[in-house]
Amino acid sequence: MTSRRTLLAAAALPTLPRAASAAEGMPAALSIFVPAAPGGGWDGLGRAIEAVSRQAGLVSQFGFENLAGGAGTVGLARFVAQRRGRADSLLIAGASLVGPPVVNRSPVSLADVVPVARLTEEAAVVVVPPGSEFADMRGLGEALRAEPRGIPIAGAGGGTVDHVILGLLLRALERRPLEAQLVAFPGGGATTAAVMGGQVKAAVAGWGEFEEHVKSGRVRALATSGARRLSPEVPTLRECGYDVVATNWRGLFAAPGTTAEARAALLRFAAALHGLPAWRALLDTRGSDDAFLAGEAFEDFLRRDRADTEAVLRDLGLA
Repeated sequence: MTSRRTLLAAAALPTLPRAASAAEGMPAALSIFVPAAPGGGWDGLGRAIEAVSRQAGLVSQFGFENLAGGAGTVGLARFVAQRRGRADSLLIAGASLVGPPVVNRSPVSLADVVPVARLTEEAAVVVVPPGSEFADMRGLGEALRAEPRGIPIAGAGGGTVDHVILGLLLRALERRPLEAQLVAFPGGGATTAAVMGGQVKAAVAGWGEFEEHVKSGRVRALATSGARRLSPEVPTLRECGYDVVATNWRGLFAAPGTTAEARAALLRFAAALHGLPAWRALLDTRGSDDAFLAGEAFEDFLRRDRADTEAVLRDLGLA
């Protein structure tokens, strides 16, 4: 499922000549695996990669497979088991797949796949239905302080960035993070439908997943989780009086058993994509920040991020 934003962004991309480097060791075709349902942030990133790469002539053929479940761990397990050694395969994953293997005691984690590149970083947003009784973040915060179990909040599963942000908010409210009533959904599309349909009181998800719904009035944004405002009208959690700053990075991983030569080709693809003006323009359209890291720098980042995430989860009583 391609979001309306992705279609519009793709239509707005300039027509570029076929990149000369496409014949210099880059994959001719890519098979993108998304460990979540269509319509969410990981899926949106995959479709954005396809749109820009096709326009620039980096890759001519794309295939997609989506598999939701276990906050990404079900899809990750299939990718590890079925894509081993496949030079054309890329997994879309990120911060929200660091914590769930810890919380769910999954036998697989991002340590079982091959890092290629970190691409983007994005803050989350707290949204409510348009007719919500919560006029602002302070109103929702005080309701959570009084009775957190009475406020069902949609988000991705246990240990994801959505869950961690909610836990940090509860801690800032001097409540136990485990008191939060997180209602887990298998992807951003399902989370969006739940809050728009009034099945939950609020939701926490990536800004890009809700931005166009905020602009159209189908949901109301109360606060974002980054260090800066993503919209002039929407304050950050810190501006609302809650000392919470957290963002969600997303990137690319190759299958286990990928050869050094195949990994180098995938790295060349990621670097070429990152260098395109159309890619930077699309990031602006999606409300994401450029967070490109590759090679040893990305591997070092992953080691630190795993250690930091595990420490936060233990501190919050979630692991």
